[in-house]
Amino acid sequence: MTNGPESVVPDYDEDGARNGVAERRRVILERLQEQEFVSVNELADEFQVSGMSLRRDLSALSDRGLLTRVRGGATRARVASRSRLYLEAEGRNAQAKAQIARAAADLLAGRSSAFFYSGSTVAKVVSALDDRTRETLTVVTPALPIINEVSSWSEPHLVAVGGVYLPGYMAFVGPQAVSSLAAISAEVAVVGCDGLTAEEGLTTPHQLVAEVGSVIVKRARKVIVVADSTKVGRRGFAPIAPVSAVTTLITDSRADVAELEALRRQGVQVVVV
Repeated sequence: MTNGPESVVPDYDEDGARNGVAERRRVILERLQEQEFVSVNELADEFQVSGMSLRRDLSALSDRGLLTRVRGGATRARVASRSRLYLEAEGRNAQAKAQIARAAADLLAGRSSAFFYSGSTVAKVVSALDDRTRETLTVVTPALPIINEVSSWSEPHLVAVGGVYLPGYMAFVGPQAVSSLAAISAEVAVVGCDGLTAEEGLTTPHQLVAEVGSVIVKRARKVIVVADSTKVGRRGFAPIAPVSAVTTLITDSRADVAELEALRRQGVQVVVV
């Protein structure tokens, strides 16, 4: 993965103008090469833009692994290098995943505890949480990218689940992970998948990953599935849980309409972003 300022891609501010966004992000990364921390408020004053624009900059750079978001600003990247398999998944349908993640983050406002399953879309949900939710939410996860993200927060409430490390998924699996998760419960679980149908429920490519997901679903009172349209209607290899276990599905507008209707008939709340 490229990790220098040259990897920054231009974006737009909320007024729709380009406004030197790429240059601003390059400067932020250069500043972090000189100092440990940059402040949202100080950068907003320096560049004469809104705090919203600066937070968007920091989130975009954080999504690329170029820095680490912390309360009030950002620090140098402290995230472990992502595996090739994980990076490929992270890059597919990135815009849709970001929209899905923001919608899921909104649903977590006011929650006190949440399981976060492995996967790039689930990790984006954690990155999208606002400061108030970060202050109050206990995060339980076996996923290394999420552990790295949450550990960078100011005074995080984090339960990191260990076990056998599966590099391709950047997650801990196996008996230790399963027994740890089975001993606790949470208000909600945020779960990704490689397939979801009304007939066969949630699936994933790896049996050990599926085993961990099954426990997370059983130990949560509500289950939010975050899945882009390529996953809806797809039948995967290893089952995680039946569709009856799913409370809410958040997906994008390209999802198969007939499959979404079938999921609604099964009692799933479907949110299309």
